[in-house]
Amino acid sequence: MKEIILIKNGELALKGLNRSVFEDKMIKNIRRRLADLGKVTFFKSQSTVTVYPDSEAFDLDEAVERIGKIFGIAAYSRAAVAPKDFEEIKRICPAYFAGSVYGCKTFKVEAKRSDKRFPLKSPEICRELGAVMLENYPFLKVDVHHPDLTITVEIRDKEAYIRGNQLKGAGGMPVGTSGKGAVLMSGGIDSPVAAYMMARRGLELCAVHFAAPPYTSELAENKVKLLTEKVAAYAGRVELYIVPFTKIQETIRDDCPEEYFTIIMRRLMMDIAGTIAAKHGARALITGESLGQVASQTLRALACTDDAAAYPVLRPLIGMDKNDIVEIARKIDTFETSILPYEDCCTVFTPKHPNTKPELENVVHAQQQVDWSEMIAQALEQTKVVVIG
Repeated sequence: MKEIILIKNGELALKGLNRSVFEDKMIKNIRRRLADLGKVTFFKSQSTVTVYPDSEAFDLDEAVERIGKIFGIAAYSRAAVAPKDFEEIKRICPAYFAGSVYGCKTFKVEAKRSDKRFPLKSPEICRELGAVMLENYPFLKVDVHHPDLTITVEIRDKEAYIRGNQLKGAGGMPVGTSGKGAVLMSGGIDSPVAAYMMARRGLELCAVHFAAPPYTSELAENKVKLLTEKVAAYAGRVELYIVPFTKIQETIRDDCPEEYFTIIMRRLMMDIAGTIAAKHGARALITGESLGQVASQTLRALACTDDAAAYPVLRPLIGMDKNDIVEIARKIDTFETSILPYEDCCTVFTPKHPNTKPELENVVHAQQQVDWSEMIAQALEQTKVVVIG
């Protein structure tokens, strides 16, 4: 029995004359994600993208798993392909659901007859196919309002598709349709969630991580790589830039007022991340900051940080509380990794009494007492790049 995957567009249907651009990008992303499984052919029609495996050896189970994490897809389902012959459809349908129907008590049949030349109308298809299912599975009952299983038969131009319940897709916009952003990736809970949320809005990502050995360990660095891998399962290929930050942090500790440690650190991170972003075509910086969560995330502190950024700073978590963020982290499987006890550089040299209402001119004055240019240049020169996904 030949199987395919049916993909339903969501928000893309609203894009008017630009819709094909978004659909083509989504298809390109799907093709890249499935490339190591084998060749596939795509067909676009009526807000649906059909994925045809070119070989029986194609791993459809793995393909469906990956497609569930690709942005731009509202819903998707496996489907059996049948000729446009109702006797064949009646033969294939009960056989196709033999492995799944025993977990159901109720069902209904829906029909979508795109080819109006098909001899049976939709109500007739539903009635007769429902009778066939009841004959083969007498324990089932029909429930047209809240069925456990909805069997949909789509009569297209050249063939018919038989599918069960649709699975909810990742939604959002195809990655790459909104440009590119650089996410400041720590080892905590928030930044991977922020990366996921901006990729969901179509941003291609690169990631910047600041390491401070020996204050941070190789385990902490590996933790960030693993978090980036989990984000890449949704965002696609991500270049991770690992910046050595020890000398800069030690200088902040030794030569800057303690109350401004964290703000000056964040400003220098923005400076370095902005340089990396510019070199690699990113036009926004992304952070996991949430308003008021810590001292460096008050309104005034964020204003001081933004002053050092060459690009817009996107903060998708800004109005969320921690429970909301944790819920998403669990959903995308980053939470358990994020809470591993390996410190990142943001927890190094934390001031005892940070200034929660800093004045920009005072922060800038304190930062300007040190010439950072050589240290920043050296850090950029020694930055490592890891390609993930």
